[in-house]
Amino acid sequence: MSAVTIQQMADRIAGLMEERLHIRGKGLSQKLRRGGRLLPRRVRLQAQELADMAQKAQNPKLLAQIDQARVATCYDTCLRHLSARQGGSPLLHALVRVAATVTLGFLMVGGIVLLVYKLQGRI
Repeated sequence: MSAVTIQQMADRIAGLMEERLHIRGKGLSQKLRRGGRLLPRRVRLQAQELADMAQKAQNPKLLAQIDQARVATCYDTCLRHLSARQGGSPLLHALVRVAATVTLGFLMVGGIVLLVYKLQGRI
């Protein structure tokens, strides 16, 4: 596996983080600093490891020390998590939140009205 391949893997994960999690930044390392908390711990650690290996791959002497199987494992874990995540429409999510809030309000008002009627002996 060449340095270019490892860098492409890191760029792919960084692109998915920007697309799915809306995290901006130049590279994978910067995106992990800005929004790594949005990822599960296991995925975040493997993404950080992939970013470190991509940085090491820039040096030809350090490239020989990189475990190719570990790079593939980290990439697969991050890719599996970020690909499975479905963002959906933000407008749809906002409408669902509003509908849930209104429904909860109606239920609470109805419960209070029933309680008042019960206390007055009308029920």
